[in-house]
Amino acid sequence: MTRMSRFLLASTWFATLVLMSFGTTANAQVPDRPDVSAVILSEAPVLDGVVEGDLAWEGVTYTSGFTQTAPFDGQPASFDTMVRVGTHGSHLYVGVVLLDPDPVSLIVSDRRRDASLGDSDSFRFILDTFRDEQNGFVFGTNVAGAEYDAQLIGSSGGGGFGGRMSGGSGGGLNVNWDAAWDVVTQVTPKGWTAEFAIPFNTLRFPKGSTQTWGINFERTIRRNNETAFWAPLERQFSLTRVTHAGTLTGLDVPDPRNLKLLPYALSSAQHDYTVADPETDFGRDFGVDLKYSITPSLTLDATFNTDFAQVEVDEQQINLDRFSLFFPEKRPFFLENAGLFSVGESGETEVFFSRRIGIGEDGSTVPILGGVRVTGSIGEWKAGLLEMQTESVGNTLAASNFGVARVLREMRNRSAFGVLFTNRLQTGDRAGDDDWNRVLAVDGRWGIGDYGTISGFLARSETPGMDGNAVAGNLNASYSNERGIFSVGYTEVAEDFNPGIGFLRRTDYRKLSTTVFTRFRPEDFLGFQELRPHVTYRGYWKRDGFQQTGYLHVDNHWEWRSGWEVHTGRNFTYEGVENAFSIASGVTVPAGEYPHAEWQLVATMPERSPVRAEVRLNQGGFFGGTRWAWVPELSARYGEKVTGEFALGHNRVDLPGGEFITNLFRARVSYSFTPRIYLQALGQYNDQSEQWSMNVRFGWLQAANTGLFVVYNSINRLDSLTMQDEFPGEPVVKGLTIKYAYLFDVYK
Repeated sequence: MTRMSRFLLASTWFATLVLMSFGTTANAQVPDRPDVSAVILSEAPVLDGVVEGDLAWEGVTYTSGFTQTAPFDGQPASFDTMVRVGTHGSHLYVGVVLLDPDPVSLIVSDRRRDASLGDSDSFRFILDTFRDEQNGFVFGTNVAGAEYDAQLIGSSGGGGFGGRMSGGSGGGLNVNWDAAWDVVTQVTPKGWTAEFAIPFNTLRFPKGSTQTWGINFERTIRRNNETAFWAPLERQFSLTRVTHAGTLTGLDVPDPRNLKLLPYALSSAQHDYTVADPETDFGRDFGVDLKYSITPSLTLDATFNTDFAQVEVDEQQINLDRFSLFFPEKRPFFLENAGLFSVGESGETEVFFSRRIGIGEDGSTVPILGGVRVTGSIGEWKAGLLEMQTESVGNTLAASNFGVARVLREMRNRSAFGVLFTNRLQTGDRAGDDDWNRVLAVDGRWGIGDYGTISGFLARSETPGMDGNAVAGNLNASYSNERGIFSVGYTEVAEDFNPGIGFLRRTDYRKLSTTVFTRFRPEDFLGFQELRPHVTYRGYWKRDGFQQTGYLHVDNHWEWRSGWEVHTGRNFTYEGVENAFSIASGVTVPAGEYPHAEWQLVATMPERSPVRAEVRLNQGGFFGGTRWAWVPELSARYGEKVTGEFALGHNRVDLPGGEFITNLFRARVSYSFTPRIYLQALGQYNDQSEQWSMNVRFGWLQAANTGLFVVYNSINRLDSLTMQDEFPGEPVVKGLTIKYAYLFDVYK
């Protein structure tokens, strides 16, 4: 980057910060926050979905008065919702009556645990147990009684912008987090009802028997495409905007003694046709996890001989570029409080990324001998310690020790400051003196008024043999209100920055990004709900000034009140290729500069539709030639038991060096016998890697994702679907695993 470019960048930052400082004076006033009192119940409610008529709820005053954010923001909800909150013994209870004059029209969808609640009538609530307005626990259900839970870590927005949602290393809203709790629903002539029973030892909160928490409730009336909140929110915010949550008072919290043991045993059989004279390999194993609350806000997790056989396999991806692919973390042990360790840009520059522990570069499993983790709050500080030990794999991979330490201080108005340290050290007989890596990082976030945020990080790594510049960092500023979003960001990663327990999509680069995103809600114009014209840009330069990538996206989202949505965009792209690379078999992209433009079209059907389609089309220039990309997705449901998802990623590419076609097909079908008993199959076809795979899982869940799991995996080459002796050298791997894990709640 030239000196002039740096001057312009600094000028842009200065102007942005000045504008944000002036912008804070125009922030809207936060409405008065409602409050609800938790009543000490004389007896525990019978968890059957019956709220009105249960003696336990008699005399408990309900709260109501929900306000829409869509389709008519600021208006009262179409139908009343009445919520009661109580405590009894070791549990928090929430009883909900959701009135609906036409219960036959309730939209019922998937009943699987953590199923998306967006396509059905549903109810969710968030508990800000520390009242820090940045973290919380989310619980929800739909008419079918699905158990939905998530953990919010370090929310800076609550509008789906600026936070990591359900992916990466667990920052933002982590829907992969699972807890032990219960919910039962029932359809009535007046609508539907739900009863939640949440053990206090599932939650984390400060010391003290009498407490006040933040709380908000959300109801979705799907046939109206309606979303309404108990504590009113501006339309750009979601349930995770805990700065605007109401108040839950009168909580009588018992001393939450918490000691849980989760032992497992498994048996497996695998047949690997890639070796000569293949034989079925039978195995059995056992291990145990432990969870102990040192204090109500500080938790110790330990694991021995860890196994994740029940976790769904990764969704495959097509790589039409020269940079690394990113896959999210799904393994339960790493998920609680995972966002505490999040530093960096999700999917691009992760200082710590837990998938580096126990998963090889090729996606293969690396045995984990054991580990411990301590996470939670100590006074006004949050702290996290992680120590894991993996075993060696044959002669190819040495055993390694992984250590992570984190401290974070959260302050008022979404602000925070923290330090992260990671250490990786190879151990065992094959480890050398130079087999180690360390990274030290500092990060922070500053909330300005209701709408402004400045955030960033700075990190430095140490790796033997890498003596050059090993620093990375970024700085981002954003301003988001009802009318739109303005953001600008700068990232720099030096040539020798090496996060040994992290993730880098690319190295040795500078990145400049900016977004101007606007929202309009026209009144009675052609049935439109919202128009969202916007422009985004991101550019990547090598640190010597060579531009690698440029992407300018000009688009408008057209959303109708019926739920239909269309995106019409024009992309202006630039790729600078320093070294020729192979993009497909027999097709090479030579070094050079490739400026192009392409059209983009996205169309989606309403979420309430039992059969719902989404289509994404891209057509235009691509590495000196043309690309036509077609990505149709189809989801279907039959009642609350049967769901299916089908997606095809099709690319037809015509380059000067040759033509090729890629196809990635994914099909997921599930049958839910009950909310906790399911059968699911995931099939994937990838003609870029010439691979077909199948993952079939039967689960009979108990609490916190324990129970019986039967898992079948098959990985095949496309031209070798029979025995090895007919197709020598072509891999075919098939395996069956039976695993049983049980939760012992010692103090229950």
